[in-house]
Amino acid sequence: MNALDLHADPADIACALVDIPSVSGSEAAIADAVQDALSQQKHLEVVRNGDAVLARTNLGRPSRVILAGHLDTVPVNDNLPLRRDGDVLHGLGTVDMKGGDAVFLHLAATVTEPDYDLTFVFYDCEEVEAARNGLGRIERELPDWLRGDLAIVGEPSNAVIEAGCQGTMRIEVRCGGRRAHTARAWMGVNAIHALTEPLRRLAEYRAREVEIDGLTYREGLQAVRVAGGVAGNVVPDEAVLAINFRFAPDRTAEQAEEHLRQVFDGLDLSVVDCAAGALPGLSAPTAAALVEAAGGQAAAKLGWTDVARFAALGTPAVNFGPGDPTLAHTREEHVSSTEIRRVAQALRDFLGK
Repeated sequence: MNALDLHADPADIACALVDIPSVSGSEAAIADAVQDALSQQKHLEVVRNGDAVLARTNLGRPSRVILAGHLDTVPVNDNLPLRRDGDVLHGLGTVDMKGGDAVFLHLAATVTEPDYDLTFVFYDCEEVEAARNGLGRIERELPDWLRGDLAIVGEPSNAVIEAGCQGTMRIEVRCGGRRAHTARAWMGVNAIHALTEPLRRLAEYRAREVEIDGLTYREGLQAVRVAGGVAGNVVPDEAVLAINFRFAPDRTAEQAEEHLRQVFDGLDLSVVDCAAGALPGLSAPTAAALVEAAGGQAAAKLGWTDVARFAALGTPAVNFGPGDPTLAHTREEHVSSTEIRRVAQALRDFLGK
């Protein structure tokens, strides 16, 4: 494997990263390459934590900016090795998120006299269950490395600042009944039929649109799975409706749960999973300066990302990276080299030389 040249065109760095397979749980090779490349930069302190690599400046600046990107990808889907078609890079991870990683690595090597102290976090296992996410491990084992005045997560955002993120909650509504032979159905109680009531409430539900810091967040409440049934000739005695709630970041996780218990009052509801959202934090001076450097426009992040982890630590956080997020996790992932360079230049203008 060739060494990464962090002084090269960031689009070329992205190509090199894509051609190092790094499906979640198998990031050792790419972490080795990143560690080797960052260790060559004499102005950086570099540490390894599992298959995460962290680097930072210690210049005594009054503010610190964190730039964070995950190294892992979803499983390969006949989209490796990388294919370059003129300006466009095709392949697994070009969008999610080795294009963003390439930008951060290039800046780590070439921005040596920034206006802020900088911390770079390249971490593992973002694409799998939250318990394995490398940021969580870093928070437990190296918490000082995640302290800053602004965090920039390089998730694909079409090269537009996407601020904050929605919270997400998964619940189950469970309906009970009584089994009976379908030839004597009147002797039973059909649990699947009982789902009519929660489904009616979902159909009549009107989701909020919330404006925060000038950005509009749209909530959503959707049934995502129905489970039930015993056999083709048995009246079912249990049915479960799985529901996903995407909530605006002005609600806490506790408030989101309370809202759902009101919506489904009288029904058997249990929370399966929850991750709080993140307020945009664009009123923070450092965040406002970034928005200005990126063209003056920002959008609400409709989805959940690791910005929420930084927000929970009290650090304003935004998503800013090259690539169309709707292409993430698809076989057709591709990103423009021009967009990678544009994000790199915007961040260079913000960070200083």
